[in-house]
Parts: sequence; C-alpha cells; structure tokens
Amino acid sequence: MRLEHLLIFFTVMAATWFAATYFWPRMLLSVFKRAIVVKGFGEGPIPVNTLYTQSQAPFADPLNMPAGTSRVASAGVNRDTLLTLGWLDLSKGPLVLHVPDMGGRYYSVQFTNPSNNTNFAYVGKRTTGTGAGDFLITGPGWSGDVPGGMGHIASPRRSVLLIGRVLVYDDGDLPAAHRLSTQLRLAPAP
Repeated sequence: MRLEHLLIFFTVMAATWFAATYFWPRMLLSVFKRAIVVKGFGEGPIPVNTLYTQSQAPFADPLNMPAGTSRVASAGVNRDTLLTLGWLDLSKGPLVLHVPDMGGRYYSVQFTNPSNNTNFAYVGKRTTGTGAGDFLITGPGWSGDVPGGMGHIASPRRSVLLIGRVLVYDDGDLPAAHRLSTQLRLAPAP
C-alpha cells in the first residue's frame, strides 16, 4: 500500500512540475499584458498597438515619485536605460516601427513572442545601427512586398511584446534620452 501512495505522489509531482514549467511563461506574460493594457504604468492604460515611454520623474528619482505615479513605473533594477513598452496585435495587418537617429547612442527594441517568452528579433545599435529607420512588423501568413528602404520583422505570432531601451548617460542626459525614447513610434503599414 505504501508503494502505491509513493507512485501516486511522484506522478502528481511530475505532472505538477511539467504543468508549472510549461504554463509559467504564459501565465507571467498574461499578467504582464494585463498590467500594460489595462493598468498601464503611471499615466493609465496603454492601448494595444501604441507605445508608452517611461516618465522622466520616476526614472530620475524612483524613491520620491510624484503623487499618483505607480511604483510599477519605476520598478526594476535597470537604472541606466529608459523603457518603452507596447503590446502589438498584428491580426488587423502589419505595423511600422519608426526609430529616430540615435547619433551613436546605445538603444535596443526587443520583440518577444508572448506564447513562449522567447525573443525573435531586435532593432538597435548592435543589430541595425543607430541611424533613423523604419521596420515593417508582420504577423504569420502575411504576404506582400516590403517597401523599399524599410527593414522587415516577421513575427511568429499575432501578439508581440515590444520592449525598447534607450541609454541614459547621466542625470543631465535624461531629457535628451527621453526625447529620443518618445520618438520611437508605431503606425499602421501604408
């Protein structure tokens, strides 16, 4: 009888471990999507297919934030790059990401597949350089021509988590870095 109980226990533990390992990224990103789209990060909800750039005040002084600012907006250990976030839905068609001329400054835009929490593309200093550019973001099954002079990012899913980062050299550089961060823009494809 004890052996049967041990077999049942280990079977349940193995099934629980598998379920937690398989579903954890999906659950975590579901919570993150809700935080972005429903709650927002300080200034209210962030609509799908738009970008939100972290405010300067919470970034500059995360311990003494203005009243009404969400602590989530300044959470994290990343204290040298401003964040830009967006949740993309490519079911209605492709989008175009515009990046400004960063003038040699480090920046990156990370594209994450929310179904399995894997990154599938990057735009930034190390991958595409720091000059201004436009990138067509397409979903699965898209067929068409990429306009001339535009990069192409093919997403494996219709939902995409976009995380942009722009380097802040020091406190005096914060306004310039923020200005560049807010110039990261999304628009429907022409």
